[in-house]
Amino acid sequence: MPPYHHGDLRRALLSSAVDMITEHGPAGVSLRELARRAGVSNAGPMHHFKDKAGLLTALAAEGFTLLAETLTATRERTDSFVELGVAYVRFAVEKRAHFEVMFRPDLHHPDDPALTEARELAGAALAGGVEDVGDRHTGPDRRIAGVAAWSLVHGFATLWNTRNLDPELGDDPEELARRVAAVLFGQRG
Repeated sequence: MPPYHHGDLRRALLSSAVDMITEHGPAGVSLRELARRAGVSNAGPMHHFKDKAGLLTALAAEGFTLLAETLTATRERTDSFVELGVAYVRFAVEKRAHFEVMFRPDLHHPDDPALTEARELAGAALAGGVEDVGDRHTGPDRRIAGVAAWSLVHGFATLWNTRNLDPELGDDPEELARRVAAVLFGQRG
């Protein structure tokens, strides 16, 4: 297929990568297939990403940026630590392709500056929620409390996305996440 100018080839490639990951998982992403889907030559993706890991690095950075925005908006809107966790779960479910790549340093370039910056923004947004909770739920070591909270929501989201939770628990990941958080925090919001 002859190459042609594409309005925003980088965006088209990232969108196609999301589709491919949704269809086949991260292992199913191929630069050649992305080029075919975008209607450009096989070399087209190389102008934006040196290799598959470069493409997945950009997708992971985009995911961390979106996660940071989601968490920040939720914190500002609700001022609820539980709802911050629910927002994390919602992100993981709605942006599953990003989520599947973000925490897989074997798939991307973990030391990429844009990825590092985006990951730090998301981490700060999550840590800010821990700061808001107070010592009653965090104890004296807020870093450990942050790891505990992150582990809870990340683990829950992963279990949900991989369909490892009992279907009898319901079909609403957000409500179930609230119920799980209530066990630990004794609150529902």
